[in-house]
Amino acid sequence: MDQTTKKRTNYRWIICLMLFLATTVNYLDRQVLSLTWKDFIAPEFHWTNDNYGTITGLFSLIYAISMLFAGRIVDWFDTKKGYLFSIGIWSVGACLHALCSIATEAWVGVDSKLELIQATGDIAVVISTVSVYFFIAARTILAIGEAGNFPAAVKATAEYFPKKDRGYATSVFNAGTTIGALAAPFTIPVLAEKFGWETSFLIIGLFGFIWMGFWVFIYKKPEKNPKVNSAELAYILSDSTPESIDGSEENGNKNEKRLSILGSFRYKQTWALMIGKFLTDGVWWFFLFWMPAYLSSVYGMPSSDPKTQWALGVLYAIVMLSVIGGYLPTIFVEKRNMDPYAGRMKAMLIFAFFPLLTLLAQPLGQHSYWFPVIIVGIACAAHQAWSANIYSTVGDMFPKSVTATIIGIAGMAGGVGAFLINKGSGLLFDYAENTGLALFGFNGIEAGYMIIFSICSVAYIIAWVIMKSLVPKHKDVVID
Repeated sequence: MDQTTKKRTNYRWIICLMLFLATTVNYLDRQVLSLTWKDFIAPEFHWTNDNYGTITGLFSLIYAISMLFAGRIVDWFDTKKGYLFSIGIWSVGACLHALCSIATEAWVGVDSKLELIQATGDIAVVISTVSVYFFIAARTILAIGEAGNFPAAVKATAEYFPKKDRGYATSVFNAGTTIGALAAPFTIPVLAEKFGWETSFLIIGLFGFIWMGFWVFIYKKPEKNPKVNSAELAYILSDSTPESIDGSEENGNKNEKRLSILGSFRYKQTWALMIGKFLTDGVWWFFLFWMPAYLSSVYGMPSSDPKTQWALGVLYAIVMLSVIGGYLPTIFVEKRNMDPYAGRMKAMLIFAFFPLLTLLAQPLGQHSYWFPVIIVGIACAAHQAWSANIYSTVGDMFPKSVTATIIGIAGMAGGVGAFLINKGSGLLFDYAENTGLALFGFNGIEAGYMIIFSICSVAYIIAWVIMKSLVPKHKDVVID
């Protein structure tokens, strides 16, 4: 019997599971601050919305800059070592947040948390400023490490899945962002309330080190992996170019052409991906970082309130629908015989219309907080489906040897967009509160949220139009 006709193994889905778990840990680590700052950390350090906006904004900016190099580093180290390097750094950064309180006390010269909380006047300003710097330092390390997650995950997906399945596989591991965000409100505030906010950073940070122990033994290139039989390997390589199927990891890497970071900007495909990420990534990061504060500020619901936990739980449960969105291009490719890029772009256009619902979040929110929660959940589900497919377009058009580099460049653009919306939101919310801003029938901070929700609603339509204009049809990038 032909070796390729026997029942194939499914080890590629074990790899996908590991990518899913890493992404879950990634988003748990990222969510700890957003779920503790308003009700646990801000009273201790006298933070304002602008302080928090500065921390999240700089995290996004450092993440963006790191993304530019993270993809290149992952391509250099290759998938296994690159992922270990990435998650090791971000796990250290996550744990370091727990030391910010002790460091602030030592720097300012106070002996306890109580003195921090009771401080007034100039001392309170100093505490606020110093603590922000320490948190920025910890989040810088977190951002540098986390920047490697998606380049490494997408590279692993390109190595273990044929093009037609990559959108679905990406949506599966990308669902880790949702699971992480879904688990966070039920665990992090409870840990913070019972054991202190520092403990929540430490416990969540340790998960990354556990994942590393499994990855060391589980991951090997498919052609070198004894758990992958010949039938599965043939399926994985079914749309690869002949020169890439030589069974030699070393020879393959030597023969594949590389692309410098500067050289990447010569291609319209790179610019299309950058613009698509720049205009839309900030929407997801805004909702991720600010929804707990939104419920607290507008509806008086602290993160430790069970109502808040259930509201955020429902929000991210809705986001799980994004897995279906990741499969939609496969339907277009298999049932309508569309090429993968055309199928993805058609799916992304459909996803781009759902965030328009956020225009109604604030008006309907006057009746119940459940309206903005459900609407934002739908918008975030659309974003995750959009994100899974925009990542997969890289594998459609660029050689595997430069996949992580291009993902890093696109991620950098997304991070810059996230910096602008997070820093801008903090400034806007403080301004709206302090001046009683009146706009669209809303006053104060509610007017500020209405402005940001409106920006988020149209971002995807604008991004899709620009991307389609730059790359109307599929065109492979040929490296000179």
